[in-house]
Amino acid sequence: MNLVRALFSTAILLTASATTSAHFLVVHTPEMLLGRSANIDMSIVFTHAFDGGPTMDLPGIENFYAMQKKAGDDDLTRIDLMDYLEPVQWGHAEGKSAFVAAIPRNAMRSLGDYQVVVEPQPYYEAEEDIYIQQITKVIMNVGGAPTNWDATLGLATEIQSLNKPYTNWVGGVFRGVVLSSGEPVPFAEIEVEYLNYNPNFEDRRFDADASIEAPLPGYEHVSVRTDASGTFSIGLPKAGWWGIAALGVGPATEHEGKELSQDAVLWVQAKEIN
Repeated sequence: MNLVRALFSTAILLTASATTSAHFLVVHTPEMLLGRSANIDMSIVFTHAFDGGPTMDLPGIENFYAMQKKAGDDDLTRIDLMDYLEPVQWGHAEGKSAFVAAIPRNAMRSLGDYQVVVEPQPYYEAEEDIYIQQITKVIMNVGGAPTNWDATLGLATEIQSLNKPYTNWVGGVFRGVVLSSGEPVPFAEIEVEYLNYNPNFEDRRFDADASIEAPLPGYEHVSVRTDASGTFSIGLPKAGWWGIAALGVGPATEHEGKELSQDAVLWVQAKEIN
């Protein structure tokens, strides 16, 4: 089954997105699953994931942390990562404001899951005269021992994983639940987009070559909706990173007197079966 047919056959409801969405807060590190603890290089860029641009100026980050469940503990532990953030100019031609983080090995060295959370400051989209805030999660694991990959964190809005985001085979299905103030959101619009250009941490830019080519613009991002219980399923037809954004589902709807789209974003990684 080719990429286009797979995308159509595994989504609940596919439509070309008619909103300004296509925006994605990319929070990227080469591997979500680490065999053992290591230094972690992370790129945080607000862009159009499939197109590799245009990149938007990221105004700032309000919170950057990881949530971990240590062995024997019932509660999650918060690991603050703000001190590792570095503002950078992303892209040689555009030079847009973004962030990178060189997280040392000792910050996330224990075995288990780490839900890395980025809460950015709202971005003003002048063309639509609205603000966008994408509260984003990347769930990483050290050593293969699962601990809190499916935990909810009490965020304003978030996507709860029903599959491990870091152990997905190409051709598989990923499931999740969209939450707003801890409650499932029925029939929420979700945009799914492939990270088509690899982020280059050292050069502070996306690689020049795309992984795939869309036959028509409508295939660059597809939309699904949650069901009545707030649950969704998507297919993963290509190895790499897939962004899942639930649009406008957060409780905050206004910022500085203008409309705010408060989105929940989760990144998922898929691997080929060799």
